[in-house]
Amino acid sequence: MNRFIKDLGGDRQLWVYTILLMLFSFWIVYSASSNLANVYGKTSPFFFGIKHFIHVSIGFLIIYFTHKITPKYFSHVSRIAMPVIVLVLFFTITRGLTMGGANASRWIHLPGLGSVQPSTVAFVLLMMFTARFFGKTNFAKMSFAESFKNYWIWVFAVVGLILPANLSTAALIFTMVIIISIIAGYPYKELLKVFGIGLLGIIMMILVLKAFPGRFSNRLDTWQSRIESYFTSDKGKATGINDKNYQQVQAKIAIAKGGLLGFRPGKSVQKNFLPQSVSDFIYAIIIEEYSLTGGLIILFVYLLLGLRMFFIAKRTPDRYYKLLVLAVGLPIIVQALANMAVAVGIFPVTGQPLPLLSSGGTAIWMSSFAIGIILSISRYTEVKEKKDLDNFIND
Repeated sequence: MNRFIKDLGGDRQLWVYTILLMLFSFWIVYSASSNLANVYGKTSPFFFGIKHFIHVSIGFLIIYFTHKITPKYFSHVSRIAMPVIVLVLFFTITRGLTMGGANASRWIHLPGLGSVQPSTVAFVLLMMFTARFFGKTNFAKMSFAESFKNYWIWVFAVVGLILPANLSTAALIFTMVIIISIIAGYPYKELLKVFGIGLLGIIMMILVLKAFPGRFSNRLDTWQSRIESYFTSDKGKATGINDKNYQQVQAKIAIAKGGLLGFRPGKSVQKNFLPQSVSDFIYAIIIEEYSLTGGLIILFVYLLLGLRMFFIAKRTPDRYYKLLVLAVGLPIIVQALANMAVAVGIFPVTGQPLPLLSSGGTAIWMSSFAIGIILSISRYTEVKEKKDLDNFIND
């Protein structure tokens, strides 16, 4: 065991925070899955606990093997993977998969892996590609047309193919791309052109989806329903599972029950009423069982995770590696904050999971891959610093 721990390279604190979240996820997902056991006819949440254990175990292996990769290879991966993931996204949205009778055009089924969400994979790959473009390209000497051809066309392709089925993920991807481009120093006047093209594209897409409602798999009505329910004055009066505000009302009840003391681990009641108790609204169950203090501790761990990422980015001397750490790391923290904001009623329902804690294979694996990339860069930086120090001493 000691040998294995010594073999874990990179930032030790990042390892600790990641492993703590993963370990805690075992218990909270097992506890919160009793609702799923009833829905899917399973006799015990044990089935979902084992399934989550397998997902997290694979996630840990992804972190371990990814952090052993020399970080320069991630640039090649993103360049090669972009055309592939765009084709996969196109295939996903056009085949119109349904799950349990509901529109699930965000998913595809892969033999041996089950249902996979390509938009989650595309998110990480596009952020890697973003770091590559801004870290390795002299965009300052490019015209907007050249930047569009080499980079922005891929952004619009990915966001455009995800948007009809998953508005929140598309919006989050575009927001993170803009943040990284600002950090990298991309000209503001060029960003205004990007916003203009993006706005025009959204308007055209909505018009097409409205004009041909049955032609493409989309969740336009779901967007409208969630936004309307968030801004309506009666959003605290949902009474049935089909009411627009049902999930957020049940989440607020869970948080109110948790209070300052909590219901104790495994004793949540609202997990039996929240359809997404192990994913979108798992934070509400955490507060119900572990109190507001437990919820604040989880928030604090994510903030510490973000601080370590900033520290790693600041420490590495390579511009591309700095941007790569921020490009794949910041979305984890922003996604966590968005999930918590939905649970407490600050944001409308978005469908974003709590990274490393929520149930779901694709989300866990891609978050693990992102953390593995960051640890790889941290490990590379430490080795380089040691070599430089050894050379200095030898001189």
